[in-house]
Amino acid sequence: MSGDRPLSGWHKLRLSFTRRRRGTGFWFGLAISLLWPVTMFGARVSWRGGEHVPRTGGALLACNHVSFADPIYDVAFTISHGRVPRFLAKSELWKAPVVRSVLAGGGHIPVYRQSARAGDAFREAIAAVNRGEIVVFYPEGTYTGDPDGWPMKGKNGIGRIALVTGAPVIPVANWGTQELLPPGSARLRLWPRRSVTVVAGPPVDLSAWLGGPRTRKALDGVTAAIMAEVTALVAEVRGETPPATPVDPDAPAQAPAGVDPAPADPVAEPERPTG
Repeated sequence: MSGDRPLSGWHKLRLSFTRRRRGTGFWFGLAISLLWPVTMFGARVSWRGGEHVPRTGGALLACNHVSFADPIYDVAFTISHGRVPRFLAKSELWKAPVVRSVLAGGGHIPVYRQSARAGDAFREAIAAVNRGEIVVFYPEGTYTGDPDGWPMKGKNGIGRIALVTGAPVIPVANWGTQELLPPGSARLRLWPRRSVTVVAGPPVDLSAWLGGPRTRKALDGVTAAIMAEVTALVAEVRGETPPATPVDPDAPAQAPAGVDPAPADPVAEPERPTG
C-alpha cells in the first residue's frame, strides 16, 4: 500500500462544515448528510489529488469500481473539493421510492440498458457536461471481475462523451472500499477499522484523438488511454504492478480443451464513424 496519510479527525470535522452543499438538492443533500458520519469517521480515509478536480466547468471523472461504497466516497471526495458530482445509474434504481427521490433530486442520470432509450443517458451526460457539470463514470460498467481487484477493460461510452464534449477527463482510483463493503454485500465492516483511499490524477492527455473522426478505433483508443491512467493510480495506491493486459469482460469464453474455437467471420465490416 502507498504511504498516503489518513485525514486527521480535525480535518474530517472541518470538512463536515465546509464541504459543498449548494447544488445537491434536498434529497441528495440529505442522503449525504446522513451518510457523512459513517463515511468519514467509520474508516481511515486518505485522499489526494483534489487540485486536479476543476473548480468550474464541465468535466468527467473516470473511476475504477471495486465496491458499492465507491460512489459514496467519490461524492465525499468531490464535494470536499468544491464540486457536486452527477452519476449515471441504472434505471431500475428509479423504481425505489426513496432512492428515486435521492437520484432525481441530485440531478443524476438514469441508464436504460437494452431498450429504445439506451442512448438517452449519453445525450443527458453530454448535456450535463456542456452546462458545466462534473459527471462521474465507472467505465468498467460493473464491479471489476479481475480476481485481484485490478481495473478491467473499460466500455467506450466515456470515450465518446470525451470526444464529443472535449471536456477534461480526470482519472480517479478507489481502494479499500472493497474491504469496507465487499461487492454483493449489504453489510458494512466497520471493525476493525478499514483504510479507504481516493486519489485523483491530472487530466488524461487525449490530444491525439480530439478533433479527429469518432471511429470505433478512436473510441477504443481514448477509453484505453483513460483506463491506463486509472490503473496506474490504483497501482500507485497499492504499491503493486498491474497485469500487462486487463481483463476483458466482453471477451468470449475460452473453448474447453480439445474443442476448436468457432472460425472467424471471413467478411469483416469496414470501420465506420460511430457518431
